[in-house]
Amino acid sequence: MYMNTILRSGIALNMITVSLCFASCSKSGSQQTPEPSPPAVDSSTYQADPTVFFDNGTYYLYGTNDVAPDNGIKVFTSSDRKIWYSPSSISDGMALRKQESFGNAGFWAPQVFKYNGKYYMAYVADQQIAIASGSSPLGPFYAKDLIVFNQKNIDPFVFIDDDNKKYLFHVDITNGNKIYVAEMNDDFSAVKLDTRTLCITATEPWEIIKDKVAEGPTVLKHNGLYYLIYSANNYVSQSYAVGYATSKSIYGPWEKYSGNPVLSMQNTGKPGTGHGDIFYDKSGQMCYVFHTHNSGTTITPRRTAIVKANFEKDNAGGNDILVMDVNSLYYLKTAK
Repeated sequence: MYMNTILRSGIALNMITVSLCFASCSKSGSQQTPEPSPPAVDSSTYQADPTVFFDNGTYYLYGTNDVAPDNGIKVFTSSDRKIWYSPSSISDGMALRKQESFGNAGFWAPQVFKYNGKYYMAYVADQQIAIASGSSPLGPFYAKDLIVFNQKNIDPFVFIDDDNKKYLFHVDITNGNKIYVAEMNDDFSAVKLDTRTLCITATEPWEIIKDKVAEGPTVLKHNGLYYLIYSANNYVSQSYAVGYATSKSIYGPWEKYSGNPVLSMQNTGKPGTGHGDIFYDKSGQMCYVFHTHNSGTTITPRRTAIVKANFEKDNAGGNDILVMDVNSLYYLKTAK
């Protein structure tokens, strides 16, 4: 994820040791010592930068594969959001494969969505963004070319607004990760570069404990207001965390929530919480899928977790508050 000096998923980080305590941020008090669940066992699900797509009664999980990020993007399925299966119909478990779609290495941070009966996957390869298409959420997804920019970008998120205009949120990795947005054409094959606008930079104390990084955007609209959920800090930091900002316009200005971060080591006890996506389950419950470090002493392979999320009224009369229900947090399991 943070790309200026290190590759975020492709580098072997399996035994990197990081400090258990960082300086506290001004709004959250002292940092607690992480109390992660016991080290991951073989049945844990290891997908970093995850996304969940719900379609026709089935949940589909995709993410960055820390073990083999250069091969493509895997897919897992579930009926209950807890136990996940590699589809028996796909021998290698891949929804998108190297050499079949754009990219040679570093397949990261996918987003899958459906538009006009067709399935799309936005993803990163070679530190560039591509948008592939397919006839099934299982894939195979294909993209011939990348989305052309004037610089390298990662972490795509496609947002389709009420007026059917399409936008690509993305992360510019030049001199610290920053979140931008640009309007897309109707077939998702290009962006209108003259609309490219800066949304979020890392400026708050909790966002810059290790590096100036803002990344992993997810956008939703609630009561006419745009909510941009993002992660900040370097992902190798145990203080990697999630916050959000709101705006009346897709182009901003974006106002960061004063209670950020809303998901962190401090309120979950899990180190390295971040870079996920919003989805809705069968009952309509909003959920956030994200990754954490593997344990309190190792970063990768990162583990996949889910929490419930809700909007709550602001007693002070402000915008509805996006709340992550940390008591609902659980790790995903993969059936063997």
